[in-house]
Amino acid sequence: MSSLMTRANETPRKLLDDGARWNAVKRRDRAADGTFVYSVRTTGVYCRPSCAARLPRRDNVAFHATWADAERAGFRPCKRCRPNQPARAEAHAALVANACRSIEEAEEAPSLAALAQAAGMSRFHFHRVFKTITGVTPKAYAAAYRGKRVREELASRNTVTEAIYGAGFNSNGRFYAAAPGLLGMTPTQFRAGGTGNVIRFAVGECSLGAILVAATDKGVCAIEFGDDPDALVRSLQDRFPNARLVGGDEMFEQLVAKVVGFIEAPARGLDLPLDIRGTAFQQRVWDAIRDIPAGATASYSEIARRIGAPKAVRSVAQACASNGIAVAIPCHRVVRTDGSTSGYRWGVARKHALLAREKAA
Repeated sequence: MSSLMTRANETPRKLLDDGARWNAVKRRDRAADGTFVYSVRTTGVYCRPSCAARLPRRDNVAFHATWADAERAGFRPCKRCRPNQPARAEAHAALVANACRSIEEAEEAPSLAALAQAAGMSRFHFHRVFKTITGVTPKAYAAAYRGKRVREELASRNTVTEAIYGAGFNSNGRFYAAAPGLLGMTPTQFRAGGTGNVIRFAVGECSLGAILVAATDKGVCAIEFGDDPDALVRSLQDRFPNARLVGGDEMFEQLVAKVVGFIEAPARGLDLPLDIRGTAFQQRVWDAIRDIPAGATASYSEIARRIGAPKAVRSVAQACASNGIAVAIPCHRVVRTDGSTSGYRWGVARKHALLAREKAA
């Protein structure tokens, strides 16, 4: 933790001008914490921008790039906001990162009580902090990570039995009980490319071209745009080469019509059961994206901050590119920091069109 503080003070972040800094102090803006500190000449104390202490007079205030600069100028840290220590959000992020490592390294998923005790929090407080930072509960994170290990082991091991122990399960029974929830099918079906797994699908047309919707018994597993309907079906076959693909009946086609209706008129909203498969990190990103309301956008860096991984901007972009469920997981609402649109799995033109319709609605 101290090394993080040292690095933060060795490399100051980009600073605002004094007017913007003062406005941040008046707002007690937590987002400005870490970008500067301010000192008060009459008290000899320096504080974070978000400090809840009484607002000083502007002519008594000076700004400093780091807490070390403030101390070199002769000021001492405020005992209320402790500006020379990691912010609470940073401390929480570090504790959650440690908890994630504990989950990933343990053969058996640690209990909530054990994780909370290691973090020095009550179970309720830890659960809330963990979900705020990662977007998922500790139990869901452990399940997603275990699912990733299961998929990797099944793909690399010679037998299912080897995969069972490679994934950290200590009995066949527990593995087979958990596998359908982790994989969406049995382990043997997964190793065989989806053999025996039924996937219903239908292809329709919308103003953005052809659209394929596919679903397992758990929920929608794919929504894909394209210019060639046959190519969309071939792509689904490539993903599950041995699955039993079944053309959708009239009821399933109503689902496709619901998706098309949302694309043409986003004000209707879209609430579908989803069969989401991805790594724990991808699922955190996708959950954060689903929280972006229609008509709004968020940058890749904003999403990274929301999931407690502010430096993982590139990984967030990769998770967006890996999303195979268009509009239901609305990665078209994620843009560059300057607000401009960037790449989109189904073409930038479709991304522009979706955003324009949502804003108009």
